[in-house]
Amino acid sequence: MRPRVVYWNNIPSPYMVERFNALEKRGNMDFEAWFNDRTESDRSWDINESDWKFRYRYIPTTTFFGKVMHWPLPIVNNKGINVLVSLYARPSFITGWVIARLKGVKTGFWVEVTFDSWVKRTALKELIKKWLFSRVDGIITVGDDGKKFSERYGASSDNIYFAPHVIDVEHYKGQSEAILPKLSQFREQIGLRGFTFIYVGRLWRGKGVNYLLDAFEKVQRVSQEEISLLLVGDGPAEGELKRWCEVKAVRNVVFAGFQQKKLLPQFYAMADVFVFPTLGDPYGLVVDEAMACSLPVISTSSAGEIKLRVVEEVNGFIVSPEDSGSLADRMLHLVRNPVLCAQMGEASLKMIEGRTPEKWAEDFESIVYSMLRK
Repeated sequence: MRPRVVYWNNIPSPYMVERFNALEKRGNMDFEAWFNDRTESDRSWDINESDWKFRYRYIPTTTFFGKVMHWPLPIVNNKGINVLVSLYARPSFITGWVIARLKGVKTGFWVEVTFDSWVKRTALKELIKKWLFSRVDGIITVGDDGKKFSERYGASSDNIYFAPHVIDVEHYKGQSEAILPKLSQFREQIGLRGFTFIYVGRLWRGKGVNYLLDAFEKVQRVSQEEISLLLVGDGPAEGELKRWCEVKAVRNVVFAGFQQKKLLPQFYAMADVFVFPTLGDPYGLVVDEAMACSLPVISTSSAGEIKLRVVEEVNGFIVSPEDSGSLADRMLHLVRNPVLCAQMGEASLKMIEGRTPEKWAEDFESIVYSMLRK
């Protein structure tokens, strides 16, 4: 008999939809996805439920004094759920987890490392986390960073499972290669000149884009080659970043706005190097997307599992966060070494191939059956 499994996420992000579709296609479990909300204020993804192959539902909500409350009623009303996997950082998830345990359901948390630069630590939050992690049946994480983070809060190593992040590699690889005949035309249309760096993500203080702009300005001052910076994304810091460029008279910075998955490979293909200046990402799937588009990566060390993806001097470089000087040095090094840049891009693609939604579905399924055997 197929186990009944629920995965409870905050919103239906495109990369989770891909994984859930792959899981449903395997047909080895009775799967349903739950979501707190359809989207969030800082997310611009297209949501199209007609493309979903799996059963889903949105958690009921009420508004109390202007605050939205999510009520885990599905776990109360449903019978026969064998495994519930959820996030843990909101009251609704914790309440649902308690109810599931009382009903004898096996429970798991999806856990990724968090950084102080992004997350405000409080004594109460730390205490709750230790209480949760020591009692949940399984911790599902991406790699060693997530494992160490979980163990720090009392999770048993025997209850920690790995399901590495994945993307639709063929989409990014195939689409980026397909536009090569028109690449010069696309670059000219948006104003890119010379060697191009790209950043994809939110324009927000926690992403460190201000340090990237500072580094780019340093490189532009000393480089004999013309260079450009392509910023793909939106966010609350966009106006401030544009004003900074005007005041500093920095040339060739293109703000391309938010782009959906369909067009993203086109933008990666216009660039030579991907830069990820984050101050504390739990992971950063844009790194994987850039790798699938054969780009070298310069990233800060403040990204979860970054050493699994960026190998120093093989497919990129890792620098300290908030260090625009070191970031500029690595950027300038690749500007001056285009052959090395191309070799690193080839290495990126080789490293990311095989990390597909189908692989994640296989890993997740194996974890569920391991939890049920305990």
